[in-house]
Amino acid sequence: MITGLVTESTKFVRATVVRATTVVMVLGISLICSSMLQAVHTADPQLAAKLGPLIEPGGWAGYLTVAAQVTGAAGLLGYGVVLSWLFSREFADGTVTGLFAVPVSRPTIATAKLLVYLAWGVASAVALALALVLFGLAGGLGALPADVVPAIGRQLALTVLTAVIASPAAWAATVGRSVLAGIGCTIGILVVAQVTVVAGAGAWIPFAAPALWAISGGADVTTFQLALVVPILLISAALTLRSWHRLQLDR
Repeated sequence: MITGLVTESTKFVRATVVRATTVVMVLGISLICSSMLQAVHTADPQLAAKLGPLIEPGGWAGYLTVAAQVTGAAGLLGYGVVLSWLFSREFADGTVTGLFAVPVSRPTIATAKLLVYLAWGVASAVALALALVLFGLAGGLGALPADVVPAIGRQLALTVLTAVIASPAAWAATVGRSVLAGIGCTIGILVVAQVTVVAGAGAWIPFAAPALWAISGGADVTTFQLALVVPILLISAALTLRSWHRLQLDR
């Protein structure tokens, strides 16, 4: 396992797709929210009216509500892209045959990939939370009030949970042996989340619950409903490890 972790982490941190996605997620989401914050002061009343939470309740609370909305969608796509690449790169590069010759078992390699991905998910969540605070300060929101600190905690948790609910993409990319299969799975997850929220059942759907929980300040989703995210990770990991264990070269 140590060998697998060292190898996968080395490849992970050196990958252009990981670096680019991290920058796009952290700075991109922060810039979007900051730009919307500045647009509140526009002279166009129609544009200002469309900014929703930035107008009411406004301030840090509205800013972080918008951040949660953007993170729920953009963050899921970003995590899905990286996870899909991580589990399909050997197929795309034609190096999958080498996995059958190394002393580290294929399920161990897959486990190492998941652990490296989850560690990056936590690190990127911390980076995004810090970036949002810095951009909020630079945007003129003023000092961070104590009653907004829980919202930052929810933003941090939302980003980590978003990385978790993207986990089915690992299995899809393995079965499909393609990064597009994983990305397609991620888009499917996003569609399911959006549809169930509109239908009013989002709190019971693990793919929608984290964003709904963060946006509502924890009011619309119970702890039990939020905990349903855990089985998604466990089932996805089990299916992925099983697929890597049964991996064959004749396909």
